[in-house]
Parts: sequence; C-alpha cells; structure tokens
Amino acid sequence: MNQPSSALLANDVALITGTASGIGRSIAAALARESAEVILTDIDSAAGESLATGLRSQGCRAHFLPSDLSTSAGTQDLLKRVGALGKPVSIFAHSASPRRKESDHLMAVAEQTWRDMLEVNVHAGFILARALAKDMIARRMRGRMLFITSLHADSPRNLPHYSAAKAGQTMLVKELARALGPHGIRVNAIAPGAIPGGGFDAKGAGIDRLIRCTSLKRLGTPEEIAGMAVALLAERFSSYVTGTTVVVDGGIALHNWIEPATIGDDSND
Repeated sequence: MNQPSSALLANDVALITGTASGIGRSIAAALARESAEVILTDIDSAAGESLATGLRSQGCRAHFLPSDLSTSAGTQDLLKRVGALGKPVSIFAHSASPRRKESDHLMAVAEQTWRDMLEVNVHAGFILARALAKDMIARRMRGRMLFITSLHADSPRNLPHYSAAKAGQTMLVKELARALGPHGIRVNAIAPGAIPGGGFDAKGAGIDRLIRCTSLKRLGTPEEIAGMAVALLAERFSSYVTGTTVVVDGGIALHNWIEPATIGDDSND
C-alpha cells in the first residue's frame, strides 16, 4: 500500500482572491507549498503576477488572472477566465477587500466607498462561491471554501462599510455551509486580529496600545493566518468542520480594546 503524500493539497486546484499582498498573498503561497495548483487573482496585476512567477520558480503550479471584483461585470469576467483555464476548482479562498481608511467613519465614508466594500466582500464572494459550488456539485467534488472576515463582524469600530461587509460575509458563510454541506462541500471563515499588511497599517497611531491589549503582546503575521487556512482547507485536519468562524487574534478579543467610538472620531484607537 502506498503511503499518502505529505502534501496536504496535492490533488486540489485553488482559486484565491486578494493575492497581491497581506493575508491573501500568504494563503496563496501556503496552499502552493502544500502542492495545490493555485489560481491567483487581484486588481494589482504587477504584484499578483510577481507572486505567480515566484511560485513557479519554486516548482509550484501557479496562474495569475487580474480582476476587478468591485463590479458584477468584473466578477463574471473572472469566472469566465477561470473556466477557460480548464482547471476544476476544488478550493475557494476569498481574501479580497478594498483598502480601508481609518478616516472613513459614519459621516465621512463616501457612498461609492460603501458600495465597493460590500461589492468586493459580499457580492463577489457570493457570486464566485455559488458558481464554483455548482461546478463542484456537478463533479461530485468534496469542495472547500474559506472567507477572511474580521472581528468587526460583530464589534463595531466606526467604519460602517467595513463592519457591515464583514458581518455579511459571516452570515454568508453560514448560509453556504448549510446549503452545500449535503453535497460534501465545507465552508468556513477566519477572523484575524491585528495583522500587518494589506488593509492594516502597523505604523499608525495606537499600535502600542493595540499590542498591550493583545494577550500574546504582539501583532500577528499573515503567515499565521495562512497556517490556519491550510488547516481548515485540508481534509486531513478539518473534514468535520463547516459553518464556523475561527478567530486567530492573539487573544485581542478577550480585551476591551476599542473604546466607544463617536461620530467624527477618526483616530486609530
């Protein structure tokens, strides 16, 4: 009897969004290291293609498809180009999200900024997940999906567009998990804590206070989120886990780390 490969995802093709930087980039690299064939996508073509090129130089199977998920047309176009690759996707990881500004509080956030945040996080996530699920079901795949949400899905931080988008993702994960579970498709989420890179600026005001309010007394890394992503997407470790959000935050949620925000307060604390 042949021994199983040590690579956790050797038979998988994974579509990962938001791969130009931060958590999405680290998840893509981690899945590739576990021998998944990865399809990377981001609005930042230069950074996305650079990652794909680097992964291929390491012997990984990687493709990059530029995309703009802030419009329905952009999301549909991505689906067409993924289909044209002829690679049946068994893993979907949705990490894409517009960069947020701490100054975009209730009275300052522009309507288009609100729309873009919900479009990328919730609408594109739903359209991609549903389309991929249809194919997984038709191919009788044991598919897996992962959404990168936030602690602010249920803890407001005076960034209404961001909190609302992440709350929407959290419920979408539950709806998908309930509907797709009978088909053998698992859907979960990770809620990261303070992770530098992507949309989080680790040099802003209030970082020292943030660290003091974290049980492990340090910021996290994108690689630490990617490690949990691999665990949740690998059947070897999480075959009976679906519909849940795993918090990876160094213990920051154990503390009252955000003082009540007021309208017009655009501080980082």
